[in-house]
Amino acid sequence: MLQELVGAIVALVCVALVYAGMAARVVKQYERGVLFRLGRVAGEVRPPGLTLIIPFVDRLAKVNMQIVTLPIPAQEGITRDNVTVRVDAVVYFRVVDATSALVKVEDYKFAVSQMAQTSLRSIIGKSDLDDLLSNREQLNQGLELMIDSPAVGWGIQVDRVEIKDVSLPDTMKRSMARQAEADRERRARIINADAELQASKKLAEAAQQMSGTPAALQLRLLQTVMAVSAEKNSTLVLPIPVELLHFLERGNRPDTPPTEGTAHQAPEQPPKEITPKEITPEETTPNGDRTQAPDLNGPPGPEIGRHHLTPNPGGGSRSD
Repeated sequence: MLQELVGAIVALVCVALVYAGMAARVVKQYERGVLFRLGRVAGEVRPPGLTLIIPFVDRLAKVNMQIVTLPIPAQEGITRDNVTVRVDAVVYFRVVDATSALVKVEDYKFAVSQMAQTSLRSIIGKSDLDDLLSNREQLNQGLELMIDSPAVGWGIQVDRVEIKDVSLPDTMKRSMARQAEADRERRARIINADAELQASKKLAEAAQQMSGTPAALQLRLLQTVMAVSAEKNSTLVLPIPVELLHFLERGNRPDTPPTEGTAHQAPEQPPKEITPKEITPEETTPNGDRTQAPDLNGPPGPEIGRHHLTPNPGGGSRSD
């Protein structure tokens, strides 16, 4: 009899241990437990720690309350300015109501993923390319608002949405690179022109200042020579001041006074014209006498010393 009583007690203890093992559940710190009794939600959400349920009657569903990082697959779309792009993003969300996350939606992770993809496509179609590249903060806020609106009814809170990358076609990348290069070249030219303008103003002020003191120009010339010679070049370029050229030009003028030891040369006289009157060619007669040619312009005068030759009928000639 005593043995039968001891055996019954041991059996009851074993059954109690088995029941306790089946009824005991442990909820972790980052989880919350939702109890379903005969298919209906029973009681409050079970907090972290040890909790008991009725075996074969209750079912405890655990919900992770941590922040979930959900990547959004790259979505291809056309922007408002007709540019084809591929955009991918990431969503950070967490469950704030475990009961709603289990009851109101079948798979809240899949639901959030699909909602994020459709919202991302909508954002691409409403935005320009420049907004996608440079104004991402406002796009992130708009995308977060579009995802968070339906997710609130599911017991889910969207903490943050970030656009990770924007992929452009190669042709668009080359076009943007040429545009950026042209813009940088334009800014460089404007800066150079502004620098030249400022430098010209300063040089004009310096020239006006040096015009009153010629010694300052000479000192500046010496400084330039020292700066060039410090580079140890084989060729030295020496600038000649304009004042020195003017001095040399004045020295080469003919009206300069003669110096000592040099004779004063008389200025050259222009050649005298020779008229036919001054040319008196001489004629030679057969006898050897030289007579002067008559003046054709003057009055006729007596013929002196001229021999006339008359033909002789008998041959020869005779002189009168």
